[in-house]
Amino acid sequence: MTGAAKAAERAARESYGRLVAFLAARTRDISGAEDALADAFAAALGSWPRQGVPANPDAWLLTVARRRQTDAARRRQTRLAGESHVQLINDELDAAIAEQGDIPDRRLALMFACAHPAIERGMRAPLILQTVLGLTAADIAAAFLIPPATMGQRLVRAKSRILQAGIPFRVPDRDELPERLDAVLDAVYAAYSKGWSEVDGGATPPLADEAIWLGRLIVSLLPEAAEAKGMLALMLYTEARRPARRTAEGAYVPLEVHDTSLWDDSLIEAAETLLHEATAANGPSGRYQLEAAIQSAHIARRLHGAATWPAIVALYDHLLQLTASPVVALNRAVALAELEGPTAALAAIIPLADDKRMQDYQPYWAARAHLLERAGQPAEAHGAFTIALGLTTDPALRRYLEGKRTACSAG
Repeated sequence: MTGAAKAAERAARESYGRLVAFLAARTRDISGAEDALADAFAAALGSWPRQGVPANPDAWLLTVARRRQTDAARRRQTRLAGESHVQLINDELDAAIAEQGDIPDRRLALMFACAHPAIERGMRAPLILQTVLGLTAADIAAAFLIPPATMGQRLVRAKSRILQAGIPFRVPDRDELPERLDAVLDAVYAAYSKGWSEVDGGATPPLADEAIWLGRLIVSLLPEAAEAKGMLALMLYTEARRPARRTAEGAYVPLEVHDTSLWDDSLIEAAETLLHEATAANGPSGRYQLEAAIQSAHIARRLHGAATWPAIVALYDHLLQLTASPVVALNRAVALAELEGPTAALAAIIPLADDKRMQDYQPYWAARAHLLERAGQPAEAHGAFTIALGLTTDPALRRYLEGKRTACSAG
């Protein structure tokens, strides 16, 4: 990949959401902003190899996207309306570029616009993931266990709804926050989960880093929101373990055999403080507070030898009652195996076999395979490992699962 192509890719990964949010702030036309920015990236790939990467790639992209956006506005609207529309765009963009290329960050405002009550509830978090964080419809569909074609159609309708309803791009007043905050938190955490699966040496991949940054921003904006603190704590607990999840050679390392000396103590301490602040009054009550409490219990078990499996199963019981999620039911069963054995865990996941969402969910087949192996059913475990392998894209995880499957054959 050329230097120009790498610069364009870096700008796409690091600035996509910021540029879309700014371009769409006045027009409320997210699809138009995305189209204009796509044209700008295409122009960059044609221009930068010949003319060199500009000193401020974001400002260059913004300028080109603005031209595309204004041209589109002129084509779509009457002359009078078009001139007014174009002037609104030009005034704000020119002011931003005049400030030494400092582009105002409107991502948080865009996130809350996508979480507006006028948007279908189930599409608020997916819409944030695509518009603010640049995830594809396929990636979002996988995160929410929905067919990609269906997700793509729903995203198009949701973007149109923002334009049609004239939804403003602003952080809402405090009395409006409760009904919007859940979708914002769900999107940020889904982005982090996607970033967690990426491997960039020992460093935090850009998407995960972006999600943590947004989590910190939300907590600073809403210091009394316990669930926001719970979500940020959950991400920090998880991120603290990143250095131990691969060997120096890149091999996958399960949590139970992590070298805990590689864990980031400062992140764990920050997560513990956030979780304590979130749950001090009533204990963990929301989804993210419960999930963070589970991670805290895992860390106490690994670092200090605490007998936390009963507490972990109890927390999963509360979480399952709150969410009715098949993923939570699966994770609860894996924890239950540590208390009552693999046979009890396999019995607990019997209902999941009929859930269509689990058929293409790699962690379900991997967990099932591990439980079958522990239960002394190597043939059945071999088959489950084979399905899990077919659904795995991470090379290191594939090698790990292949080793487990081979062991089943030998057994």
